[in-house]
Amino acid sequence: MKTTAILALASLALMSGTALASSSDCNEPRDKWMSMDQARAKVTAMGYDVRKLEVDDGCYEAYATKDGKRLEIYLNPVTAEIVKMKEDD
Repeated sequence: MKTTAILALASLALMSGTALASSSDCNEPRDKWMSMDQARAKVTAMGYDVRKLEVDDGCYEAYATKDGKRLEIYLNPVTAEIVKMKEDD
């Protein structure tokens, strides 16, 4: 019984984390987006070393490092606000 409850809570936590970078955070008209160079500059100014930047589900997705950690950072394409971040394995 405890295992089922733990699994259910874990599933909810994962779903809510995925929703964090959903289309509601990145659903912006393409003509309002900043350029990839501008987004890269903003992430770099936050102290991250950007290795790669691409578009994923309407967000900019930066593969970056900071303090020895590899990170995936999802950004609003208009503001470059971080909408989700996770450590890359």
